[in-house]
Amino acid sequence: MATDLHRSLSAARVTGLTKTFGDRRVIDDLHLDIAPGEFVALLGASGCGKSTLLRVLAGLDTEISGRVEVADRRAVAFQAPRLLPWKKVWRNVVLGLPGRPDRARAEAALAEVGLSHRSDVWPKVLSGGEAQRASLARALVREPDLLLLDEPFSALDALTRLTAQALVADLWTVHRCAVLLVTHDVEESVRLADRVLVMRDGVIAHEVVVDLPRPRDVADPRVVALRAELLAHLGVHS
Repeated sequence: MATDLHRSLSAARVTGLTKTFGDRRVIDDLHLDIAPGEFVALLGASGCGKSTLLRVLAGLDTEISGRVEVADRRAVAFQAPRLLPWKKVWRNVVLGLPGRPDRARAEAALAEVGLSHRSDVWPKVLSGGEAQRASLARALVREPDLLLLDEPFSALDALTRLTAQALVADLWTVHRCAVLLVTHDVEESVRLADRVLVMRDGVIAHEVVVDLPRPRDVADPRVVALRAELLAHLGVHS
C-alpha cells in the first residue's frame, strides 16, 4: 500500500485514509481535520478502527493509503503506561529525547502532573494512577502540538479516573495543544472535549460539538442530552 504522510499546519488532517489488515478494511476512506488547540474525543465500539487511526496519526502505522498530514511534534500516551522498570521515573520521562538525560526538564514535567515526590523511585512502586501521570509527563515533556491519548484512563478505578480526567483538562488549558482522546466512555468525552466523533465501519459516522463552558457538570441537562445523543449513535438506547 502507498504511504502518504506529511507535515501539516493543522494539528492533523486526514483525507481518504484507508487501512486494511489482510482482507479486512478497518478504516475506509476516512476524512478528519483537527484544528490547533482543539480537544477531540473519538468514540466507537471495539474493533471499529479508533486505535488504528491513532496509531496512524502517531506515525506508528505507515502501511496506509490516502493522505495523512500531522503537526511536527506529536506525543502519545497509551492505556498501559509502558514505563521501563529498570529506569527511575524521571529517566522514563525523558526517555528518547535527544542529548543527555535532562533531569531538570523531567522534574518540571513531573511537577505539572503532581509527581515531583516520585521522580527518583522505580516504576514498580507507583500506583496505577501515578504510573499514568508519569506517562502523561513523558508526553508533555516533548511539548507536542498534537497529544494522542489511547484510552489512558480505562484501567483506573472510578475515583482515580475522575482525578486523571481533571488533570488532563487542566494540562490542556495550560498547554493548549490539540488532543485526540480515544475512549469508550461517553461521559468522559462530553466532559473533556470540544468535539466528539463516533466512529463506525471505518469512518466518522457522527459528530457532536460540545459548546459548553468548562468545567462541565454531568448532571447539566445539556450534558445529559449530548450523552443520550451519542449513546444512541453507538447503538445504546435508554
